[in-house]
Amino acid sequence: MLYIVSTPIGNLKDITLRAIETLKSVDLIAAEDTRHTQILLKAYDITTPLTSYYEQNEFSKSKYLLDLLRAGKNIAVVTDAGTPGISDPGFLLIKLAQENNIPMTVIPGPTALIAALSLSGAPAHSFVFEGFLPVKSGARQKKLAGFKSEERTVIFYEAPHRVLKTLEDIKNVLDDPMVVCARELTKKFEELKKAKASDLIAHFSKNPPKGEFVILLSPFVQ
Repeated sequence: MLYIVSTPIGNLKDITLRAIETLKSVDLIAAEDTRHTQILLKAYDITTPLTSYYEQNEFSKSKYLLDLLRAGKNIAVVTDAGTPGISDPGFLLIKLAQENNIPMTVIPGPTALIAALSLSGAPAHSFVFEGFLPVKSGARQKKLAGFKSEERTVIFYEAPHRVLKTLEDIKNVLDDPMVVCARELTKKFEELKKAKASDLIAHFSKNPPKGEFVILLSPFVQ
């Protein structure tokens, strides 16, 4: 059986009882960063063996894990935070397991985009998740231009070192709209800022962005 296990996005207490039970019972845990996952396992006295499963080795490791599943092993896949496959490793292994009729199930839990949406005040009845925007400014501006007529709340992730550049592009391409920036969700320094892109640029210019960001755009955010 393959178990897709969600893990906390910050606060370790956000893990579910079922996730703890599963991580204790499987034969192997495939983790995006074994050192990071070890912190979680240690907190809950979980001694299950770990193997690395991250973007750079996802192709070769998925085949290795598939062989173990075929041999009757129970494997849990986790990422550093949140739900596997949501802008994190996991999709390829899930696809291979489906193609090879490997039984699987999901142990649901936190994901940063939903946490940010629920906290943001933006409409949640209809939204679209875009993962990470393109790294290059030209491609990012082209992507943002496609949101001009979007009536749904648009959600995407951004790395701290690109936040200011992304906000500049949002300001210029979308005519300085209202934006929600959520960072360090469920952690000690959790912060949510809702303002015009230009005001957020001024804020983060004085307060250098830290932590992973979730950014939300909505024509209805005021």
